[in-house]
Amino acid sequence: MSESDILETHLQELRRGTIVLACLRLLESPGYGYGLLEQLGAHGFPTDANTLYPLLRRLEKQGHLTSEWNTDEARPRKFYRTSAAGKRLATALTDDFRAIAAAIDALPQED
Repeated sequence: MSESDILETHLQELRRGTIVLACLRLLESPGYGYGLLEQLGAHGFPTDANTLYPLLRRLEKQGHLTSEWNTDEARPRKFYRTSAAGKRLATALTDDFRAIAAAIDALPQED
């Protein structure tokens, strides 16, 4: 395994949890899967559909997202929105993420 492959693996692991937080924050305004994929990418959280859709279903099952179908368009779309429980989770995750970032910033660093 090359050094760049190893780095990419570690970066994916680091980003995995941040996708949950990004989804909860972005879905405070209703959104559907493909649109959310685009938003995530535009905000620096590149994600693929095989990761996102199971995550949305899991967050909904846990009560952190609500959903409803919009059939007004030619193609029905399932819109998700962060629930009150999801907003509380997003706040807790954001606070913890900031604490972790501050702790990392306080670590010694090579010049």
